[in-house]
Amino acid sequence: MLEILYRDEHLIAINKPSGLLVHKSFYAGEADTYAIQELKKQIGQKVYPVHRLDRKTSGVLLFTLDKDILRIMSEQFASREVEKKYLAILRGWTKEEETIDYDLVNENEVKQNAVTYYRRLQTSEIDLPFLKHQTSRYSLVEAIPETGRFHQLRKHFKHILHPILGCRKHGCNKQNKLWLQTFDINKMTLHAHQLIFNHPISNERITVNATIDEEFKRVGDILKFDLSAYS
Repeated sequence: MLEILYRDEHLIAINKPSGLLVHKSFYAGEADTYAIQELKKQIGQKVYPVHRLDRKTSGVLLFTLDKDILRIMSEQFASREVEKKYLAILRGWTKEEETIDYDLVNENEVKQNAVTYYRRLQTSEIDLPFLKHQTSRYSLVEAIPETGRFHQLRKHFKHILHPILGCRKHGCNKQNKLWLQTFDINKMTLHAHQLIFNHPISNERITVNATIDEEFKRVGDILKFDLSAYS
């Protein structure tokens, strides 16, 4: 059963598990289950995704219950009225805060402007030798993408040389292999923990929060991060 975070007669939001595809996608490959199908079966009515999360990204995923509301919500996303907040664990110690303004090339080879703001929440250093270093350093950050490009956060954090722990395509595979061998963890530590938007009918400002999963908590425990505010 999918965890329902918010529901009314127009909208429904779930806490998407890591590993679940939102819908069929040429770029993500095939799967046995999809969030759209599972939610439709669970509530007994058709749903329409307003946005998407990567397969390995967990967290708040918003759907509408009819196409008219979908158009309104899609316009909110397109005009950047919706605020999306993510938690991520990155390799290394980042700056305290930073705005990454770095153009990205999409799946159709078109260059697009992409902007991400992040702030560092906590840092950790553990006795885990890596390459020439005797320890390994990590940062817990909150990231707010101002644009919504394909794999934006993963690409932006790679660009500043602080890749997301557990990310394969845009991460550090030597570090990922080390975590798999040492801790038996290959979790991509990227979680959409909060979505803030205006209700399409009442215009009330709605905040939806999603707690982190057990694997994210396990990584946090190893790094001695305080994740109580997100669990």
